[in-house]
Amino acid sequence: MSAPTTPTLALALVALLLPAHTAAGGDLRDLYFGEALYQAYQEDWFDALERLDAEIAQHYRVDEPERDSLYYHVKNAEFDVGDFELRYRMHHRAGHAIKAVLEADVDESVRNDAAYRLARIHFQKGQAEDALLTLERIRGKVPDDLRDDIEFLRANVYMALGRPKDAVEVLRHLQGSEKLAGFSAYNLGIALLEEGEKKEAAEQFDRAGKVQGSDSATQAIVDKSNLILGTLLFESSAYDLAERSLDRVHLEGPFSNQALLRAGWADATAEKFDRALVPWGILAEREPTDAAVQEAKLALPYAYSKLGVHGRAALLYGQAAESFEGELRKLDASLRSIDDGEFLKDLVRDEIREDRDWVIRLRSLPDAPETFYLATLMASHEFQTGLQNYLDLEDMRKRLLSWRRSLDAFDDLIRRRREYYAPLLPEIDAQFRKLDSQVRLRVEQRDHVDQLLHRMLVAPRPDYLATSDELRAAARIGQLEAGLRNASDADRPALSLRIRRLKGVLTWRLETEYPKRLTDTYKHLQELNKDVDVLTAQYGAFVRTRQAATQSYSGYDRKIADLRARTAHAQERLADLQLRQGQLLEAVATNELKQRRERLAAQLNQARFAFADAYDRAAKAQAQ
Repeated sequence: MSAPTTPTLALALVALLLPAHTAAGGDLRDLYFGEALYQAYQEDWFDALERLDAEIAQHYRVDEPERDSLYYHVKNAEFDVGDFELRYRMHHRAGHAIKAVLEADVDESVRNDAAYRLARIHFQKGQAEDALLTLERIRGKVPDDLRDDIEFLRANVYMALGRPKDAVEVLRHLQGSEKLAGFSAYNLGIALLEEGEKKEAAEQFDRAGKVQGSDSATQAIVDKSNLILGTLLFESSAYDLAERSLDRVHLEGPFSNQALLRAGWADATAEKFDRALVPWGILAEREPTDAAVQEAKLALPYAYSKLGVHGRAALLYGQAAESFEGELRKLDASLRSIDDGEFLKDLVRDEIREDRDWVIRLRSLPDAPETFYLATLMASHEFQTGLQNYLDLEDMRKRLLSWRRSLDAFDDLIRRRREYYAPLLPEIDAQFRKLDSQVRLRVEQRDHVDQLLHRMLVAPRPDYLATSDELRAAARIGQLEAGLRNASDADRPALSLRIRRLKGVLTWRLETEYPKRLTDTYKHLQELNKDVDVLTAQYGAFVRTRQAATQSYSGYDRKIADLRARTAHAQERLADLQLRQGQLLEAVATNELKQRRERLAAQLNQARFAFADAYDRAAKAQAQ
């Protein structure tokens, strides 16, 4: 069995997984801050926000914040809260948090970083003018890893504001950026198109289409650039060049279907129908729910008919008609499934959302026909935003249910504590009161002795330090002196002399031993003080333990009742929001499916008429 992890070791383990900016001087001193950053590193943004919000709130409630371990990271923590809210798409709150950083006394690079993030929030919310104003606040030292990102965002803002000329000027300076390789050239091509510079735009698309890179984002921008370039060349009747550009699109990429379709049309428009058979033949064998594949199922027999192979064309038109009929049945099943509410249930499946490609995997669900035709729709930014909102609401619904069960668990815990402590406390309190009176008496006696000793430093009193035997002897001498008055006159002088000698001996002892006795008394008092301090500490520990025992089950009823009421209210609001968001998603999905159905129905009619025509031509050819 391994030893438990110490806080120092835990801090070290967390620090290894976190970015370098998390702590001043590179040292992580607050374990809970590290936990929040670790959750953010795992992209659990809500958990990271929950942890860090609570930690910051507790930090500002302590009496001496500088003694709190978060004190060394509080500036970074406040900045990270805004960053986490931005990642969780809480743009309104994130904007407030980042604005607070902009107005605070922070390092220039941190302020510029915050300005960039705030500008990105404005841009994502469609507030291009506000984004540009925020970008203009960036001055002085800019972090090296953000320099190109800031200018790239500036160019996108210019495009959103309808200022492509300004965007062109910014993007020209980013062409040498390795970080934005392909993306800067592609965006420059789009900006040049907006300016009407088609020739130069085509050069930029050609440049972006030749960028080397193995990551999916780079390959996607390469494919998209080649697709747009091929389309521009196709529209310019440069069919050979268009085909050459379209051939550079990866066959397994997200733009491969459109590239194959347009490559076939480039050949067909140049009346090279035999060459058009190759891309269309590949495309026709792919996923039948894709719009480009469905178009290829009609285009392929069209090419055969142009080549005079009418029998083959008739066969393919018949297969296309059968495929379209099957797809129409899928669409009808999808529409019925959405009406039955199955679409939203499939979207929140945990096993589907375990990886980043869960949207693609929806298409392969055998018992979810409503997802067959929605992969393209769900890949759009608008639908993704609405879908993510719905998924966040679903996640929050599960959290509220979990929190409500936690409140029930707290009730049970408090009940058990009350049942355990309540019978024990009366007897403990009785014993404590008795002990308390004894302690108070002894402490008062100690204080009295201490006061006497302090007075004896000014006015010595040897009699105060007499032993019990000496006190008895002094009392006996007092009695003898009192009895001396009853003695005869003859015995009185002798007795008086003897009593004075005894009294002198006692006084001599007290006077000569007084310094030593005073010193010993101080030593004994110091030893007593140590014992009293121990006793006082035990007394205080008992009082705190007694209070903790009581506070462990008392005073929580109202707070838990308030939390339960707030949770119930949040569940009601959440249910209403989730219902409305779900209805919106269903409406968008239904509208998309209906449009696809209308198009597919038109293609089915076209396939049937073309099949009849090709069949007649094939029959005539056979008769001849």
